[in-house]
Amino acid sequence: MLNDKRIKIIIGHYGSGKTEFAVNYTLKLAELGKKVAIADLDIVNPYFRSREKEAMFKAKGIKIIGSSIGSNIGADLPALSADVLGPLQDESYDVVLDVGGDAIGARVLARYHNYFKEGSYDMFCVLNAYRPGTQNVEDTIEHIKGIEGQSRAKVTGLINNTHLLRDTSVEDVLEGQKLAKGVSEKLNIPIKYVSTLEKVARLLPEDIEGEVFPIKMYMREDWM
Repeated sequence: MLNDKRIKIIIGHYGSGKTEFAVNYTLKLAELGKKVAIADLDIVNPYFRSREKEAMFKAKGIKIIGSSIGSNIGADLPALSADVLGPLQDESYDVVLDVGGDAIGARVLARYHNYFKEGSYDMFCVLNAYRPGTQNVEDTIEHIKGIEGQSRAKVTGLINNTHLLRDTSVEDVLEGQKLAKGVSEKLNIPIKYVSTLEKVARLLPEDIEGEVFPIKMYMREDWM
């Protein structure tokens, strides 16, 4: 499980569940005994930021990197911290970069492109077939190509995270799997993970393409 490159870049459209996946993925790395850092590089979306879970990450021994002006007063401001460079340079860390999911948001990655040597990183694109911009194969490919062009990095894996929040069903995930397979076949990019709520993950077909990744909802309170 989680046999990925040391540097993991997580991208995805607003509403894809990109940050929820990034948070769950980071916590799982820590559970596996990894020395982990997560950097919130999303400068586009002010909502549901991984940096909001600073206390939870610190309690698990995870290094969280957010705004350069402090998470308490700058959680929603596009101010990047120079601390990102530390874990990128320190090979003892597994690094998760939570990045704004469109081409504009991906521009921030270009400043770190020297660390994205082929074979040294993974960039996973989180897909939700129910969100605008990734509802069909053609639009999704355009979305991916735009991100690759701005970030100067290549997507190495797809994550089917098709969901309707807590109302997600097996049928929803399988509908998203059709999209992911279509994109995978066109671009020759593997489906790396099928990410969904724990109660749904248990019911998915055993032969589904990609590793099933059960998640919890950390970014949305119960009342949301």
